[in-house]
Amino acid sequence: MTVLLVDAANVVGARPDGWWRDRAGATTRLLRRLAPLAGAAVPGIGLVTEVLVVVEGAAAGVPEPAGVRLVRAPGSGDDALALTAARLAAAGRRVHVVTADRGLRARLPAGTEVTGLGRLLAALDRMVGNGPG
Repeated sequence: MTVLLVDAANVVGARPDGWWRDRAGATTRLLRRLAPLAGAAVPGIGLVTEVLVVVEGAAAGVPEPAGVRLVRAPGSGDDALALTAARLAAAGRRVHVVTADRGLRARLPAGTEVTGLGRLLAALDRMVGNGPG
């Protein structure tokens, strides 16, 4: 039983699909693709019981879709993600973070599992479809 904690800005920026022209739109598309993962067995991650996504900046005001809970960073998304991971770990929850940010990875609590963007994007392509975001 895993909480999937996603660094939205990092994932959105992984594919050069024009996301920089509309960060909020690209984040909304990503959130729609992530929503079906709640309650699903995700290859390389396990059974995902909850999907939490950290949003920041221009994307902080996007609507929260069913199946996804947003952490709206008031400042740094990395700070919000590290704090959220620490709180979940302290509550005894199994946390699996999706980010390619090495500096952020170093700030996560000991024992936090981390997956790079490629694994998540490949799982989304297989499970949800090869859409944008």
